Amino acid sequence: MKTIGISPHRRSFLRKAVTAAPAVALVAAAGVGVAASSNTQPAYRPAYFNAAEWATLQALVDRLIPANSDGPGALEAGVHEFIDLQMNTPYAYGKLWFMQAPFVPESPPEFGYQFHMAPRDLYRSALAGLEHAVQAKLGKAFTALDAAQKDAVIGELEQGTLAIGAVPPKTFFGQLLQNTREGYFSDPVHGGNKDMAAWKMVNFPGARADYMDWVEQYGKHYPLPPASIA
Repeated sequence: MKTIGISPHRRSFLRKAVTAAPAVALVAAAGVGVAASSNTQPAYRPAYFNAAEWATLQALVDRLIPANSDGPGALEAGVHEFIDLQMNTPYAYGKLWFMQAPFVPESPPEFGYQFHMAPRDLYRSALAGLEHAVQAKLGKAFTALDAAQKDAVIGELEQGTLAIGAVPPKTFFGQLLQNTREGYFSDPVHGGNKDMAAWKMVNFPGARADYMDWVEQYGKHYPLPPASIA
């Protein structure tokens, strides 16, 4: 199986991910507001992740959605900033769902969140475990790997073949991929989707209040730019 993040059909995959809008809305609703544009803001400083975690997280999301001619990459879109902001919300503390055992690993999505660590704790454990595993296997930090090596490591996470400590690799990959998608397509007010570039890429109108003039205009191109809830 090829890693989702490096598939030749990555942009098609991302467009399909828009259908997961309820999940995006759930996380975004728990987020904190930031300015919609990166153009007038100082360099972002993480509120939750330490320097080593921050560097690894950036390298991971950059390979899941690298920039190309179709649209911005995860770093340009602020996915890493979105994830960091989420780590200090009720979502990341596991306050939005029942967090008592028993848990059913690799259960259907309908079962909801199925891991004993809340997302913020999962990230802290998994990022450290990933660095330890990569150092032991390749003798260097994940951030020091070339693109092909990073992709191979991410592929091992996806396939569940790289032990990273207390967090199952597939569980970490699934959490990271979900949050990367959410950050890429979130409303910019929550830290990701800088300048609404991802919405522009898929021609999503955003948070406009009234679409009645366009409801029955099938097949016509929607001419207005996207709008943020800000």
